[in-house]
Amino acid sequence: MNAWNNIYESFDPVAFNIFSFPVHWYGIMYVLALVSALYIGKYFIKKDKLEFKGIDNYFIYVEIGVILGARLGYILFYDTQTLYYLSHPWQIFNPFQNGEFVGIRGMSYHGAIIGFLLSSYLYSKKHRMSFGRIMDLVALSVPLAFVFGRIGNFLNKELIGRETDVSWGILVDGVLRHPSQLYEAILEGFGVFIVVYTYRKYQKFSGELILVYAISYGMFRALAEIYRAPDAQIGYVCCEMITQGQVMSLAMSLVGAISWLYYYKKTKVD
Repeated sequence: MNAWNNIYESFDPVAFNIFSFPVHWYGIMYVLALVSALYIGKYFIKKDKLEFKGIDNYFIYVEIGVILGARLGYILFYDTQTLYYLSHPWQIFNPFQNGEFVGIRGMSYHGAIIGFLLSSYLYSKKHRMSFGRIMDLVALSVPLAFVFGRIGNFLNKELIGRETDVSWGILVDGVLRHPSQLYEAILEGFGVFIVVYTYRKYQKFSGELILVYAISYGMFRALAEIYRAPDAQIGYVCCEMITQGQVMSLAMSLVGAISWLYYYKKTKVD
């Protein structure tokens, strides 16, 4: 075994402390993800000479929607204490456990998507902007920023991979596992960006890029989850190999594909 295999033995998840509050690398990576998405969006606005009113204000709308959606989505889709949180809503964002600051843990990507779509729709209505054009910009801005999020998962030793015997596996509590978070960073981040960016020159209608994003993300996520261990509180949902994340991701691809066919045919008729 080399240093890479034993990285968690020597890595400190806490980057530094502010007074008595620890600042984790996980949190830093998520901040980098949010900020980089904003500046990637600004880059494409300038590069493609897009008309976009108040990108900074939109960013605030979206972050509120994403955080609320991600946390609520986790509680509804993955947490075993759903009823407790629904009856004690003030505990949903409580960062303390037994008087100890542990941060807010448990976020759902698919819940974040719902929160993101709702907040984006409200913003488009309030500022009278094309929802489809906003989505096209988002489809280009999010994938590369998502890489930071998955690196954050890796550094936080969460969303661990399935057991393996490959030489690049990571020891997690004495068990060699796939570094599936990094697989996801590559597939869901760089892979999705390449697909969306390449498809731009074939775009036929407003909002098409977000549908391409949904289709490609769902497929890449489902592929990456072949190497990711299922959520401990849920386990496999089918056949001792299918995870809930795969089901939800493939459903996302299916909805994206059906929507794409609908709007593509509509452009043909128009």
